[in-house]
Amino acid sequence: MPIDLLPHHRQTIDHITNHFRADPRYRALLIGGSIVKGLARPDSDVDVMLITTDEEYTRLSQERDFTFYRPELSTYEGGYVDGKFLNHQFLLDAAQRGSEPTRWSFKNAIVAYSDIPDLEDTLQQIAQYQLHEQEAKIRSFYGQLFIMHWFVREAEKRHNTYLLTRVTADLVLFGSRLILAHNRMLFPFHKWMMTEVERAPEKPEGFIELANTLLQNPTSETAKTFFETITNFRDWGVSIREAVNHFTEDSERYWLHGRPALSDW
Repeated sequence: MPIDLLPHHRQTIDHITNHFRADPRYRALLIGGSIVKGLARPDSDVDVMLITTDEEYTRLSQERDFTFYRPELSTYEGGYVDGKFLNHQFLLDAAQRGSEPTRWSFKNAIVAYSDIPDLEDTLQQIAQYQLHEQEAKIRSFYGQLFIMHWFVREAEKRHNTYLLTRVTADLVLFGSRLILAHNRMLFPFHKWMMTEVERAPEKPEGFIELANTLLQNPTSETAKTFFETITNFRDWGVSIREAVNHFTEDSERYWLHGRPALSDW
């Protein structure tokens, strides 16, 4: 268990380990969330993943009951235990084709107990950035960035507040995903995205500040500055025509290939 866990988080982990270990429905208990990723506050909750037997997972699936919230399992005031039910096959599938947010959720996960052989190896496979996808993702994210930059001007012309808000957020999203992909870092979903981008060793100078400026003051000028800062950072190897084609493919045709939506890929 990492030495930087706060004592009350350690105590709660020990408590829930003892609570669930005796139940034969649960084959393993994983500790995830902010406390294993160096992002916790003293009042942070304890996020867990219970790996169930296949029989129990079938029952839960029939009831669509995949999460739980258990404040009584916390040993500190204001704390709670937030959990998800998974089975071993889910882990194997995640290692093969999990989305980046799924992979990131297993990063630094602690195995509190387990009877599953090679579980640690499986978790390491899940949490790896998929290098074979890097080039395709960079091209796709650049296509989105290029078109979203154009859409900002269109939204201004039409005084379309919804479109302006949406494409500004997407401009920051796909600009950030370009930086994460360049650094071979997983996209953690939206809550922690900017934190991960801030950790990225290679990014344009002032990237976070430019993103915040764009979000707080969405105009064609702030969008242009943000867009050009990213395009000037390096040669992304995508022509304008390729960018448009990638945008069309990823926005309108991705479902034909059985792939997640680009925002989560």
